[in-house]
Order: sequence, then structure tokens, then C-alpha cells
Amino acid sequence: MGTPDFAVTTLKAIQQSNHQVVGVVTNIDKPAGRGKRLHESAVKQYAVAQELPLLQPEKLKDPEFLSALKAWKADVFIVVAFRMLPKEVWQIPSKGTINLHASLLPNYRGAAPINWAIIHGERVSGVSTFFIDEAIDTGKLLLQKSIDLEEDETAGSLHDKLADLGGQLLEETLDALVVGIDAKAQQLQGSEHAAPKLNRENTRIDWSKSLEEIDAFVRGLSPYPVAWTTLEEEGAEKVMKLFEVKIEYTEHQHPPLAVLVENKALKITHPQGYVHCLSLQLPNKRRLATKDLLNGYQFSPAARVK
Repeated sequence: MGTPDFAVTTLKAIQQSNHQVVGVVTNIDKPAGRGKRLHESAVKQYAVAQELPLLQPEKLKDPEFLSALKAWKADVFIVVAFRMLPKEVWQIPSKGTINLHASLLPNYRGAAPINWAIIHGERVSGVSTFFIDEAIDTGKLLLQKSIDLEEDETAGSLHDKLADLGGQLLEETLDALVVGIDAKAQQLQGSEHAAPKLNRENTRIDWSKSLEEIDAFVRGLSPYPVAWTTLEEEGAEKVMKLFEVKIEYTEHQHPPLAVLVENKALKITHPQGYVHCLSLQLPNKRRLATKDLLNGYQFSPAARVK
């Protein structure tokens, strides 16, 4: 059960293992884009291409859906980046329902563990498998795998690494279930970070943070959903999205949060130095490297961010 590319990587790994995939569950097709054409999830596209049995329930408690699930006679359900399951679903298989989560639980419970791990400056991340229960990401742990983060790690690069690692972990978890494995309750230490859903408010850059924190924030939201700030120039305000930055610690005499353009480069002043903007997007424009954007766009001399 899953929806995005992350879940497809896992599904492929299971297919290539000694375990049989008896069916796939994903979200219903949803309208997307300017034309509001129906969009198929990455999991659906893969399942159709592989001719795997597929269910797309609108309501997870629908009797017909539950009946179809039971008819598959699956020993275990696997959930990767899907909706919260009702008990009527996760209690069906004899060996339980396993969730793959992109963090080292109990740290970073929630919808966006990959993003928040980078935002908070973690040097190690990983994946966990656990049995689903009534609460979100709280079930008994099965197995975990960890990975070191690079200094320039982004949400995109870590997503791909953890997707591959998650496929390996799920295969090992299924193998362990066959011979028997003791699940362990998650032990809270009191210092765990949460991983709440990302929205417009919590993806806005806070320029009062340190340069290191701003750099981590941008990387943790790149390439999606992208860190943003308000650009003020010529009496107007617009959204500026930052995909890639480089920080420089240095003394200067400029006022804070000024936008400076020098030698086809763009930087924002900060009390600790500069934030060099390497890749960004302005309204009604696509993402561009800064040098390419500056070929056709001129920032106001008084431009600033806030």
C-alpha cells in the first residue's frame, strides 16, 4: 500500500525477492495541473505496467474494498507512504501490517521525516519497519538501517538513498518474519524531533536563524516543497523560492537582508555574512540557475527579503 516514487522502489525490491506480491493498493486518481486532468500515482503506473492486481479505494472502510483485501489472502500487508489505516484494514493479515518509515524511530514520527532530519542538522538518518497499531508511527519496531548524511545532503538526495535502503530493509524484515522475529516497543527518550506535515507557513525561511540553519533549511526542502521568502522591490512583494544556496561567513557593512547582484551572482546579506543564491524561482518563471535568471531579470538596487 503506497502512493509516491518512494513506495515504487520498495515494491520493486519485494518483487525481486523471494516473496510474492499478491496485490497493490494506492490512492484514487486525482485531478492535477492547470487542465485538472486525472493523475495516476507512481505506484499505480508501476502496478499497471507489471500487471499486478490493483485496488484504489476512496474509503478504506468500504465493505467491497475490505472484502477484496481479504480475498487476496495475504500473510502480511506492507505500507509505504500511504494513508493512516483503520483497524479494519491493518488487522486483516495473519502476520500483521508492516509500515516502512523514513527515519530512525521513535525520532521523526510524522509525515515529513526526510525533510525535518536535514532541517534539524542530523548527521545520521535511516529507515525503520514496525507493526502498525492505532496511533501514528508508534507500533512495535522490527528492524532498522542507518545511513550517514553528507554535508550537502538535500531532501531529494536523501529520499533516493532511503528508498533504496528501505527496499533492502523490507526484504530483510519479511525474511525475518518467516523464521520469527521479536518486535520491540519504541523507547522514547524525551529528545525526539517530530516530523509534521509541510505547509506554507513552516516552509518560509526565518532570516533570524544562523547561516548554518538557513542552509540546512533550504537543503531540507529541496527540491520539494521548496523553501521560500518574500522579496520586496519597488514597493511590491513577491515570493522567491530558493532551491540551492551556499553560505559565507564574513564581516561586511551592508544592512541585513539586502539583495546584492555582483558579477552575475546573487547574494543576500546576513549578520554573519552572506547567503549565496545558486538556484531559485520567481513568480511565473521556472527554476533557474541564478546566472541564467540574471540574463533576463534585473533586481531593484533596493531589493530585500523578509
